[in-house]
Amino acid sequence: MPTRRRAFAVLACLAVAALASLLLALAVGNLAFTPLETLRATFGLDDGIAGEVIRRLRLPRALAGFACGGLLALAGALMQVLLRNPLADPYVLGISGGAGVGALLAMLLGLSAFGINGFALAGAFAAMLLVFGLAHGDGSWTQTRLLLTGVIIAAGCGALISLMLSIAPDAQLHGMLFWLMGDLSQAIDPLPTLLILVLALAAALPFARELNLLARGIEAAQALGVPVRRLRFIVYFLASLATAAAVTSAGSIGFVGLVVPHLVRLALGNDQRLLLPASALAGGSLLVCADTLARVVIAPEQLPVGVLTALIGVPVFLFLLNRRA
Repeated sequence: MPTRRRAFAVLACLAVAALASLLLALAVGNLAFTPLETLRATFGLDDGIAGEVIRRLRLPRALAGFACGGLLALAGALMQVLLRNPLADPYVLGISGGAGVGALLAMLLGLSAFGINGFALAGAFAAMLLVFGLAHGDGSWTQTRLLLTGVIIAAGCGALISLMLSIAPDAQLHGMLFWLMGDLSQAIDPLPTLLILVLALAAALPFARELNLLARGIEAAQALGVPVRRLRFIVYFLASLATAAAVTSAGSIGFVGLVVPHLVRLALGNDQRLLLPASALAGGSLLVCADTLARVVIAPEQLPVGVLTALIGVPVFLFLLNRRA
């Protein structure tokens, strides 16, 4: 099969997998529904218990999970190109730490879910501006400088998070820990996160050819006429925006942005025109499936979805390392 046909076949399979994961998330839970009942309830043809449970509870959570997973995988793919480092992930530059500091501060102040989201978003963007400002310095902006600055800011945010956890009242500690480990139960309105996913992907795709050149090295990209400085700023901003939106909606969910781009790269190669949309589809599907497992594995109790993504991501990443070796 020609390469182009194979690539579109993989994209089609990923789209089908995304729909299947959403259908599974809607049908499975304490109350299980058949596929027909699920479809009827989803499209408003059932106003009974199935309609209430699926439309009011499961559908917003599933869509939010898909959007967050897609954003994390997209941000991971962009970060790996930006830093030219296969170990780069959405959290490597301290954005997640900034969001964590803002969210936990809002919880300590007793704010509502809207206030927690607002503080988390503000913390994420504050960390983004701090990292970029310090890394830019005198204008000699390099991948190494950006990475080191991000690691230091992340360490500082981690220290602040530990401090707030140590002084938090016992009544608030459980919710704070759940947020830090990733939790989609508070995702009530998925539309803003879905909109950011669409906008981020639409903004990144026009630069896919330039990203392909940047992946070969800065000197090669500059020799071929790529405005490297402007491109790196755009990529950093898009990856930061995607990470901030995902973390604000679902907390810190690890390994999605690290593992998914690697898996997609094995199937499609390193062409960013295909890698970026495929990563978004695969990341969304993975997080929806992980959240479904988190809801049912010890039902009626729920696990933090970040725990399951780590349990899935660690062996998969070790397998990839062993396969590459």
